[in-house]
Amino acid sequence: MNTPNKLTLARMIATPIFMAVMLIDFPYHYLISLILFIAASLTDMIDGKMARKYNMVTDFGKFMDPLADKMLTTSAYLGFMFIYGGTQYAWHIVIITFIVLFREFAVSSIRLVAVTAGGKVVAANMWGKCKTVSQMAGIILSLAVYGVNEIVTIPANIFVIADAVIITLFWLSAILCVISGVIYIWGGREYIKNAK
Repeated sequence: MNTPNKLTLARMIATPIFMAVMLIDFPYHYLISLILFIAASLTDMIDGKMARKYNMVTDFGKFMDPLADKMLTTSAYLGFMFIYGGTQYAWHIVIITFIVLFREFAVSSIRLVAVTAGGKVVAANMWGKCKTVSQMAGIILSLAVYGVNEIVTIPANIFVIADAVIITLFWLSAILCVISGVIYIWGGREYIKNAK
């Protein structure tokens, strides 16, 4: 197994640790989960660049890298359902999480059908990459705000503004989820039609 694929597996292994740290209440857990999330996100950037630069692109990497991204980001959204529960943004997070999960299951299904029906591993498209970047930006901002609040109490009016910006970023990523999902499904329609 080459180094980019090892980094992908490391991101997958880091995901449940990140989620546990995010949800278990202990001092500075949001700050630690932020560091874990950033470290895991960096492996996504590094493994792709390394694979392309050193000609180490594999079918395993093309399939598992987006799957590892999905695991990391959806675990964060599931965590936010708990964190934002009971706030005015609770229903936003529930709907956004549903959109994200629906899209990820649909796209992963198309990818499986493409491999089974056509023997082709469909790599992530530009819209999917934009979706992932927007998700990671929103998640990092949210964890940063809650992490800073663990050290220095953020004034309530600033916290309200920060939450509104975070939710806006999450909605942007949900819109990109829908766009990238529709493009992906449309691109995979031939595999669906020819599936046995």
